Amino acid sequence: MTELATRAQAFGLIAEGVAAGLSAPWRLYLARGCRYLSLSVGDRAEWNAWRTHLGCPELSVRVYDAGGEIRRSSVAEVVLDGCRISVELVEEIGTDDLDRLLVPDPTTVEPEER
Repeated sequence: MTELATRAQAFGLIAEGVAAGLSAPWRLYLARGCRYLSLSVGDRAEWNAWRTHLGCPELSVRVYDAGGEIRRSSVAEVVLDGCRISVELVEEIGTDDLDRLLVPDPTTVEPEER
């Protein structure tokens, strides 16, 4: 994303979301020299809100051990005007939350089931 118009377009998309009431991502990464924008958010509600705002249809979930802590990384991606945009959420989960790992689409879990 080296052209100014493309960078402005990417940041404009994020600014529109924040102006519409979405929480600002805690990390925003715009790759130099390629067309990739990555947002990291703090919780599942923010992740779902950004996915909806950006229209991210693709989803991948990865569970891994991080030094004794179990973490789930949820990533949704969309390509807009040739730019790949991803929204990522990393959650620490405990062994008491293992039933959440069995849910095929974590976005379908109702809040009282979490």
